[in-house]
Amino acid sequence: MQAVPLRATARPVPSVTGALRAVEALLLGGGQRTARRNAWDSVLEDRRRAGERQEAQDVLEAAATRRPRAT
Repeated sequence: MQAVPLRATARPVPSVTGALRAVEALLLGGGQRTARRNAWDSVLEDRRRAGERQEAQDVLEAAATRRPRAT
């Protein structure tokens, strides 16, 4: 009995992101996946707005504490 020669196939190694997406697809339905992504987008948008609010507050406080110039 002869051994069957193995053929080497070049298969790309899956990335961690790809593996996580595959697990997500198996565990979650399409609607849940979409809801999760929408929720994350909302979190990112809230963080962006909070940063802008902080920046505006810093500018207003700096303007309020600045002394008027003597002319």
